[in-house]
Amino acid sequence: MAFSHKGEPQVEGRTLLLVVYLILNIAGLIIMWEDKQRAIHHKYRIKEKTLWLVALFGGAVGATMGMQLYRHKTKHLQFKIGFPLLAIVEVILIFYFLIKY
Repeated sequence: MAFSHKGEPQVEGRTLLLVVYLILNIAGLIIMWEDKQRAIHHKYRIKEKTLWLVALFGGAVGATMGMQLYRHKTKHLQFKIGFPLLAIVEVILIFYFLIKY
């Protein structure tokens, strides 16, 4: 752990990257659960655009897991193929940044 000139602990870049990535994927998982609950109870749904934005900005692994766990959007080809492909790209990018920096 690194310390600032004032002796305060600083978060390492890799740690911060992993924490942010974890939070985004938890958000992806939760948003899929929430949309599934809304579908079950015939309530106003989360827009597909929002689901894609969460996945695109780092939550694709969580969204893919949520899709499978909650059996939500599994019949939609764009989600069935798109989310897992996006998840693979995100994992590759995370590993790249962890190794490179």
